[in-house]
Amino acid sequence: MKVRLKYHRLTILWALFIFLMCSVKINDNVTHGPMFFPGFDKLVHSGFFFVLVVFWCNGILRQQNTRSISYKSAAIVTGFSILFGALIEVLQLTIFTWRSGEWPDLFADTIGVCMGIFSILITDRAINYESN
Repeated sequence: MKVRLKYHRLTILWALFIFLMCSVKINDNVTHGPMFFPGFDKLVHSGFFFVLVVFWCNGILRQQNTRSISYKSAAIVTGFSILFGALIEVLQLTIFTWRSGEWPDLFADTIGVCMGIFSILITDRAINYESN
């Protein structure tokens, strides 16, 4: 088990970072500051989950010592990443009541997951096409 997790350290740390950032109480003065614009929250959600998918796929590629990720692995990463986003939204709705669980946030998470898996698959196929 320890050997398998060795390749997923970044994924685990990033997932914990996402969880922490989505559970802390944010002051309203911060979110309405001059650096923030409408939709900034959704952009952050998409970015968080894009990076999560990239780290996870990188860990799978390194663990399996291969140059290509299978469609099965890609589907598993996609499904569990979306479930992780849904879990965070449910926790925000029920336990972290100072935060709000919203469908648009889950949609932004899903968009980030899909962008991440799409970029991994396209890059993977482009690299392997060049090597053949």
